[in-house]
Amino acid sequence: MRKTILAFTRLVIASFSFIFLPAFQKSSQTRVRIDLSQDASSYSSDVLDKWMMMQIRLMSNTTASFNGPFVRVYSYSGLAAYAAIVPGLSKNGYEWFSAVPLKLMPDILTLEKDKKYHWPSSVNAAMAYMNRSMFPFTNISNKIAIDSLEQAIETGFGKKTDAATIERSSAFGKRMAQRVFEWSETDGYRHADDPFIAPTGPGKWEPTPPSFSKLVTPYWGNLRTIVPGSTENSQPPFPVPYSEDSASAFYSEVNKVYTISQNLTPKQKAIVLFWKDINPGISAPGHWLNILRQVIQEEKTPLDKAAYVYALTGMSLNDAWISCWKTRYIHNLLRPVTYVRKVMRHSDWLPALPTPPHPEYSSGFAALAGAVSEVLTVQFGNRYKITDHTYDYLGMASRTYSSFYEMAKEAADSKMYGGIHYQFSVDAGLQQGRQVAQNIETILLQKNKAPESGN
Repeated sequence: MRKTILAFTRLVIASFSFIFLPAFQKSSQTRVRIDLSQDASSYSSDVLDKWMMMQIRLMSNTTASFNGPFVRVYSYSGLAAYAAIVPGLSKNGYEWFSAVPLKLMPDILTLEKDKKYHWPSSVNAAMAYMNRSMFPFTNISNKIAIDSLEQAIETGFGKKTDAATIERSSAFGKRMAQRVFEWSETDGYRHADDPFIAPTGPGKWEPTPPSFSKLVTPYWGNLRTIVPGSTENSQPPFPVPYSEDSASAFYSEVNKVYTISQNLTPKQKAIVLFWKDINPGISAPGHWLNILRQVIQEEKTPLDKAAYVYALTGMSLNDAWISCWKTRYIHNLLRPVTYVRKVMRHSDWLPALPTPPHPEYSSGFAALAGAVSEVLTVQFGNRYKITDHTYDYLGMASRTYSSFYEMAKEAADSKMYGGIHYQFSVDAGLQQGRQVAQNIETILLQKNKAPESGN
């Protein structure tokens, strides 16, 4: 199997701190198979595509006050999809696995000897389980849709393999997903919205119009990351010093936001609308998941690499979001609308986008864009032309980019055009997300280097 999957799998089983390597290359390592299955690389990623679409639907019509819950859905679902095909990754020796906090190893070793497994069936069961578990309060229509999709996919597999193999494989996939979900429940998210007394004073966050909602999830920055150490050195520098002096750098930054809001060009308006990504509707994690879908389709990516990149983007989004949230509640900086109304005395001004109920610095939307663009660039190349068709169904014009970095920069800047972030917040968030993804690469390459290929 390829070198990156080899190392990545080692971490899935050994510590669930997943490996982030710069290529997806062949490896000549061998292992003894205890089953008679085809490698996961021999299957298309159609099963994942269908479940990604389902997950985007669920995100779109499930109410959430911010993107954090959907980041978790994306990240842990990707891990479950990958865990469900671990034994189907060729040329990967169990002898490389060591300590197993999630106790995945016993499940791997209980594969029935000399029996066949169908890895798409395993992924189907894993994704069905994760979507049921992570959307427990979704409406009855969505619950029926999850059941129907699982059954329809399984029925289709009946034309390709026997019922016993499907049942065996599905049981394995569900078991892996259960382990992943149980682990996800220990990351601390249930305490993210514990009582919090926001600091007050000049430059500090205040509830914003028109809803003047209280702060949400002030402790999300305390969640356990997926990769230990991924957020080290990712905290951005202090923001531009707060000042109400019209000659100050801070006033200039706010005035830039206000001036742009009064003179948005048709192109800027299109960018704001295209990257609005507000729930209900396709959320930011849902938009990036759909971008991943489009790349996988374009590349005709096989099941093994599709699951691998799904997990990589997910864990990078997850840990970047945690890093960003920590930043926000260190600085507790006020939003542009507060300054424009109170200091600049444009008392009726509202930004083009609704201001979310949390502090300003750094931009979480930009952090997500930076993280996922870094992963996709490493996996598919720096000069990758992509056309995003996410909002075709609404009649919006698609947007084309010459690289993932260019796409991420536009996504991040959209929130400054929309009036809810300063430019320095956008720039900091973008770099923060990229730094977290780069940290994952550096940490895991150093600590968990894959065995060298013999090729």
